[in-house]
Amino acid sequence: MSNEENITSVEEAVHNNEGDSSDALATMIRVNFLPQNLTIKRTFDTKKLSPKVTKRVLFLKDIQVKHDELEEKFLEEKTALEAKYDNLYKPLFDKRYEIVNGVAEAETEKGIPNFWLIAMKTNEMLANEITERDEGALKYLKDIRCCRVENSSRNFKLEFLFDPNPYFKNSVLSKTYHVSDDDDDGPVLEKVIGTDIEWCPGKCLTHKVVVKKRPKKGSKKVNSIPMTKTENCESFFNFFKPPEIHEVDECYTTMDEELQNLTDQDYDIAVTIRDKLIPHAVSWFTGEALVDEDEYDDDDDDDENDD
Repeated sequence: MSNEENITSVEEAVHNNEGDSSDALATMIRVNFLPQNLTIKRTFDTKKLSPKVTKRVLFLKDIQVKHDELEEKFLEEKTALEAKYDNLYKPLFDKRYEIVNGVAEAETEKGIPNFWLIAMKTNEMLANEITERDEGALKYLKDIRCCRVENSSRNFKLEFLFDPNPYFKNSVLSKTYHVSDDDDDGPVLEKVIGTDIEWCPGKCLTHKVVVKKRPKKGSKKVNSIPMTKTENCESFFNFFKPPEIHEVDECYTTMDEELQNLTDQDYDIAVTIRDKLIPHAVSWFTGEALVDEDEYDDDDDDDENDD
């Protein structure tokens, strides 16, 4: 049954059952508006409502259905509008790429050296992820791009394009986010796909070799040979190996909370790159974006003080 048919049947029921109990009207709500296989945990029993109040709830449902229909149209038009402007942005980003990387320039020093490294380090969130060891590799970063995935307005893919470098063999490192609208609190992150980085020998930035002394036993010759151990270490390039997302059960453990925090942080970084860094890279390179951020924070503080 369509939403319009639902509304019509409920309105008729309200008109024809003026003297009915709230139980009957509550049943009408359940039959016409709720999925038959849906189990709902209620904090309030609608059967306790008076008939008059229950009728008002029915009309509120009518308003909600009409709102949801408009929202569905809005999301369709929003997706089409975003796709339209993505195509309009592309020539501008292509031109930026040519200037940054010195395409078709005859001078010895081409383009703008370390453009993306400087832009990223100007943003506080991204700067916190970049270590001193990372900077050597990020100097070879020549572009960062974002594209829509599966024609969805929420799913997106970040691509980091690199010049040939002594750190890894990949020319592109990518990260893909699949997001759904299943949760009442907003979008839900369903899946994240990273990239396996093909590190050159001895150049891995996400691991470090730790030298440890051997315990004193046996011959002195054996004890003089140090022990080495490879450990994970902080690096921006850990971004391309995302935390695994599992189904969250009702028994929420401390480890689940830690994973949730890692996932939230990972997504925040991705959104910062998508919504702030890529469209306004020049402003981050020059530092002007910091002024805009400060002004935005000041406006928020003023609004809080006004409240």
